[in-house]
Amino acid sequence: MWARVTIGYRRRIPGCHHGCVPQIQHAASIIVPAHNEGSRIGLLLQELVDGQSPAERRQIIVVCNGCTDDTADVARRFPDVQVVEIPEPSKRAALDVGDLHANMPYRVYVDADVIITWAAIAELLSALRPPIHVAAPTRKLDVRGAAAPVRWYYEVWRQLPGVKDGVFGRGVIAMSPEALARARSLPRVMSDDLAISDAFSPQERVIVESAIVTIAVPRTVKDLIRRRIRVVTGNAQLDDLALRADESRTKAADLLRISLAHPANPLKVVVFGVITVVSRLASRRRVRSGDFTTWLRDESSRR
Repeated sequence: MWARVTIGYRRRIPGCHHGCVPQIQHAASIIVPAHNEGSRIGLLLQELVDGQSPAERRQIIVVCNGCTDDTADVARRFPDVQVVEIPEPSKRAALDVGDLHANMPYRVYVDADVIITWAAIAELLSALRPPIHVAAPTRKLDVRGAAAPVRWYYEVWRQLPGVKDGVFGRGVIAMSPEALARARSLPRVMSDDLAISDAFSPQERVIVESAIVTIAVPRTVKDLIRRRIRVVTGNAQLDDLALRADESRTKAADLLRISLAHPANPLKVVVFGVITVVSRLASRRRVRSGDFTTWLRDESSRR
């Protein structure tokens, strides 16, 4: 069994600043699982097709899973984007179908509700050189319109060591063929990005500082709790399978350190704790019943 560690390190591509496209040698398939993302997927796809050279070896696959909106129609408007539709509303199934259609050795998995440029994707691929097999971008949280408790929650969350250093919770992950082989040996789980993060050592993964992904946070506390219930349920599944590293857990010592770092932080830590406790209590029924497939998501960030 390989080491499951969450402490990673950050890397800046030499001679490249955000917005440039480094010369890459990796032929990559970009897989975008999408369920009713018609309101946002166009923003992502526009960024992915802009700035690409015809000589670059890449493939963009959007897998619409159980969509009842115009996600597929929006995706088909973009040149060189391959659209696959499946009836089952399942991210896991969408990823599997995307892999079946992928014909490039490297993979980049991108959530349909984030924003990342092709230049940033190219930087992630350029970082995949031994011993690095997994690369992820730097998070930029879009908190515009979010309620104060939601903003406070994320101010604490992003300071947690595992959150800062892990490649999970970023909506984008680039993987080498070696990483793909290892990831495919993992059980199917809800929190697949955390399982992947914990399956690679610090020497095997990297967060590329200059590659930025923008993630819209929930606008309401109710929607935040819905999202956190899903995360907590997925974490419990990883615990049952012994796939979650200790370093990725939230510790009281970390919360104390954050609380003492700034006079305004104690209240924010309290809010973080309350939302965490409520989410854990609400997830218990799903954990007891073994429901690790129901995908709760917030709708407020997609408006």
